[in-house]
Amino acid sequence: MSDSEKLEKLSTMLRATSSRAAEIVGNGCALLFAAMPGEDAAHAITTLRAAAGFDSPDAARAAAEALLPTVRELLISGAPASAPAHPGLGARGQAGFAAYPLAWEGDPMGCLLVGFPTPITETTAQNLAHLASTASLHLDHAHVSAEVTRLHAALSETEGVADEKTDELLKLSEALFAQDIELLRNNEKLGKIEKLKNDFIEKMSRELRTPLNSIIEAIIGVLAGENETISDTSKSSMRYALDEGTAFQRTLENILDLWRVKQGELPVELQEVNFAEVAEEAIFSVQDTLGDKPVAIVKEIEEPLPKIKADLAKVNQILFLLLDNSAKFTTQGNIVIRARVEDNELLCEVIDTGIGVCSDDQEYIYDEFFQVDARTSTKYRGAGLGLTLVRDLLILLGGEISLASEPGKGTQIGFRIPVEIL
Repeated sequence: MSDSEKLEKLSTMLRATSSRAAEIVGNGCALLFAAMPGEDAAHAITTLRAAAGFDSPDAARAAAEALLPTVRELLISGAPASAPAHPGLGARGQAGFAAYPLAWEGDPMGCLLVGFPTPITETTAQNLAHLASTASLHLDHAHVSAEVTRLHAALSETEGVADEKTDELLKLSEALFAQDIELLRNNEKLGKIEKLKNDFIEKMSRELRTPLNSIIEAIIGVLAGENETISDTSKSSMRYALDEGTAFQRTLENILDLWRVKQGELPVELQEVNFAEVAEEAIFSVQDTLGDKPVAIVKEIEEPLPKIKADLAKVNQILFLLLDNSAKFTTQGNIVIRARVEDNELLCEVIDTGIGVCSDDQEYIYDEFFQVDARTSTKYRGAGLGLTLVRDLLILLGGEISLASEPGKGTQIGFRIPVEIL
């Protein structure tokens, strides 16, 4: 592996560390400072290498600049620290932040700073410390590996073998081997954690979905087969139970699909797609969510819309989730579906006249379990996973999502995905 490939691999690891840290604390934010191999640690140790949970690279750089004094203090003390909220971290760090030094055997190499939106538990703090320790090991391994490469090159350029350099090379090679063993142990530990998560998801799928499906089928069977023999009150109660069961079933499916996407276990399967038929199916599926509200769903699909090749199931799911979201938050007016194919892309918009989303909340709208208002979870059924899943499915398909909204006037969500025109 070339030096540039090694540096890119290390950079990828650092980006993954910051993303994982922000995820661990519940959609927080993270800044990772580090000196890379070949750099003067005294100067490069406070260089921002990766960030997560910020609106833009400029916002991350501004936060890093504001927190540099804290980073320098941490590097001097060499011990983890926590502090109250810092304005540079915004809402995702409103409950405070924690900072962990990145060091190996006493040699400082950087630090990981994590802001959290709500107070973290002791277990979360331990997970962050382990994450920082693993990143430290990767960094030191990269530094030692670079030094071994340098010594090999220096020895190859000399006519005779320098004993001093040979001894140094042997010591570094031993250290590198020891770190390889430690990395294997860490990866094994992480593998066990991932296995536990996978086992839990599989168990939840089996233990919850199977009986839930049976309950829903039983209710439907009673309502269909004995409709004349049960009272109106019983019918009403059973329909309510059916609605709640169906909603819970959808939430469970969303959780499982989100997990599959993150684990790379949801493959893309291309086939012929008739978008007009997909739209009709999605409209039919959200009728229960609309109920008797005076809301009309209007299709504005470009004619003739060519048949395309895409992942039918995922396109169907994306459109349904967007329509279902609009149906929940629109009490009257219209929901418009616009679609066209242009430059080998499917362009679609779902526009509603619902309650809208204020500008402060729009940056969090795709976060898992995010609710604009805690009270909406009871007034508007849902767990805050629909738009998260839409975004992740679009990323999986190589597409993009956009949102424009104004409180009291409605929301417009658009997406585009690459397709093959048939």
